[in-house]
Amino acid sequence: MKPLHAIIVGAGIGGLTAAVALRRDGHSVTVLDQTRELRPAGAGISLWSNGVKVLNALGLGDAIAAVGGRMDWVSYLDRDGKQLCHFSLDPLVERVAQRPYPVRRTDLQNLLLDAVGVEHVLLGQRCVKVDDDGDGVIVATESGDRFGADLVIAADGANSRLRSYVVGHGTEREYLGYQNWNGLVRRSLGGPDEWTVFLGEAKRVSTMPVRDGFYFFFDVPLDDPDIDATRPAPDVLAEHFDGWAPAVQDLIANIDPATTTNVAIHTHTPLGRFSRGRVAIMGDAAHTTAPDLGQGGCQAMEDALVLARSLRDTRAGVVEALERYSAERVPRTEQIIVRAADRARVTHGHDPLETEAWYRELATEDGSRIIEGICRSIESGPLA
Repeated sequence: MKPLHAIIVGAGIGGLTAAVALRRDGHSVTVLDQTRELRPAGAGISLWSNGVKVLNALGLGDAIAAVGGRMDWVSYLDRDGKQLCHFSLDPLVERVAQRPYPVRRTDLQNLLLDAVGVEHVLLGQRCVKVDDDGDGVIVATESGDRFGADLVIAADGANSRLRSYVVGHGTEREYLGYQNWNGLVRRSLGGPDEWTVFLGEAKRVSTMPVRDGFYFFFDVPLDDPDIDATRPAPDVLAEHFDGWAPAVQDLIANIDPATTTNVAIHTHTPLGRFSRGRVAIMGDAAHTTAPDLGQGGCQAMEDALVLARSLRDTRAGVVEALERYSAERVPRTEQIIVRAADRARVTHGHDPLETEAWYRELATEDGSRIIEGICRSIESGPLA
């Protein structure tokens, strides 16, 4: 295997995981990010077993276990606090042979940065153009700098500047009809080792354990993706969840508006290709996915692993290796995008009758159907 030099545009979870994977295979990397200070988008992430398996493969299993939350149980309750179902995640762990780890995004970012080496990450570098002459690629940045490499990996997020270069056209994003508020708190809606979800009125509020606290999120269906986005989170959520159970009111009273993030949830039609010449896209740049399956970060990690594996064999050239990466990842991520969007529509009341039917189904759930759905996402990945 000939060592390559890769430029990775974007220092998020996907870009940093790709940098770790490529460096472990003997390649050199330069990671460019437009921000001047790395701050993860969002407070926490539900890192399911397929994402953890990628970190295991990269030698980071002990590190993620040390900072991940212990999540053994799942509880669903209605808006008044009446339990719909409660079940153990042990059958999931036994079946897929790996515990999931909800984690603070800062912990995951720092873990990956340490593995990459901060000296390989250049901040304040906004990519504006790539030139692929067939023998190499030049990345031009807004500051006037030019970086040469054997290949470029665009991991620059849902609003990627390089996506259209790869796929040959613009990508229209679809608003899925709800906004998400998320952050970190010291207390849980339920038990200390439990993922707890309150549901009702096509809304959702949840906590899951992370290191030294809990990751929370609130989902609210709203026709306008911008309405309520800039108002203080406690004020907005107190209105939308007025009359909900005391545990929900207590959670709202204890969130910090300064550290609570608001996101309007979007997706897009699956793309037909993830590479063009010596340039490849990955993560949200390639497959912006609703968070309703908890697979956004996990799929970016899988991208990184498959990309590195593809580049282990470049006898037919870098372009062919990237085409193999694209051919493997397009169908895998397409089914995740579609399933996540379908789940988002059910959860958030696109068809109120369907949402109410789901609530009734949860009241008869013993956990097996939910675990089956989670396993479906995990077991179709590259490390199943």
